[in-house]
Amino acid sequence: MKATIERATLLRCLSHVQSVVERRNTIPILSNVLIDASDGGSVKVMATDLDLQVVETMSAASVETPGAITVSAHLLFDIARKLPEGSQVSLETAENRMEIKAGRSRFKLPTLPRDDFPVIVEGDLPTSFELPARTLAEMIDRTRFAISTEETRYYLNGIFLHVTDEDTPVLKAAATDGHRLARFTLARPEGADGMPDVIVPRKAVAELRKLLEEAMDGSVQVDLSASKIRFTLSGEGGVVLTSKLIDGTFPDYSRVIPTGNDKLLEVDPHEFFTAVDRVATIATEKTRAVKMGLDTDKVTLSVTSPDNGNAAEELAATYKADGFEIGFNANYLKDILGQFDADKVELHLADAGAPTLIRENEKSAALYVLMPMRV
Repeated sequence: MKATIERATLLRCLSHVQSVVERRNTIPILSNVLIDASDGGSVKVMATDLDLQVVETMSAASVETPGAITVSAHLLFDIARKLPEGSQVSLETAENRMEIKAGRSRFKLPTLPRDDFPVIVEGDLPTSFELPARTLAEMIDRTRFAISTEETRYYLNGIFLHVTDEDTPVLKAAATDGHRLARFTLARPEGADGMPDVIVPRKAVAELRKLLEEAMDGSVQVDLSASKIRFTLSGEGGVVLTSKLIDGTFPDYSRVIPTGNDKLLEVDPHEFFTAVDRVATIATEKTRAVKMGLDTDKVTLSVTSPDNGNAAEELAATYKADGFEIGFNANYLKDILGQFDADKVELHLADAGAPTLIRENEKSAALYVLMPMRV
């Protein structure tokens, strides 16, 4: 194989695929990327960790000898990063080595044969639909902070995608860790009817979100079956991310969304966020709880720490129901408040022991549920 590629093109492509590769690998080939140069002047680059695979095609300045080889992903990326801007990078393989030339720089890296490189077999992906990249990015941003990191509850380690027929057909994304729930709803895209319920793993979500950053104005083709999902991002060459899905059943989260919470608190989410952040300064690992005292048109936030003393702050709000006190984990509350761009957010409360519903208004696409803490 011999190909010449512009450094900027190579670097952009490697930055997309190399983050899939785990730093520590017991299987040497998984530390490598597969580079496949074809006659037509395009070079395909692929990386995988056996559960997730990213493929990107870039255009080369020239392909003198077609061929394919695998080489260390992180090494090649680091080299490309440090090469001079605007340089032409020549990649040539011979005798189990890849020679990289750019200007006066020369590198020789060990390689492994392409036949050893594992490829995820997609099989049949019967459900197929398209989403604007911006919508998909918002769906991820509004839900992924609530993904559980507890490995024992592996079925919560991702975003749950499913379709429902309510007043109108919708596609919903949900994530929960048992303490908070985030749900995002959008109109069901054409082609998503009859789609199986799927759980997209945390790492696939993170990689997809990174890729979307550069493709915001395009659309994303989503193809899936009950066990695999593939995202095809438009753009030059296009990037294709394929992931295995989590094999498990997501709990029926709709049961924890309260419907009868009759106490309504309306507050500016930015002011509320900064006030919670300030009083939580003295909180420790043991006392992450912030107490909210609700009275007519005001909220009093307080934190008491046996080690660091106490803090309190009063905040103007709209509240007409009976006064009471409720406690929340300060970090969880901030995570949810940080999702809002509006100048007013609704908290629907019942009592100190019941889950609280948080949303911008009843028409908003995003909805959050937060479990209280004892304080």
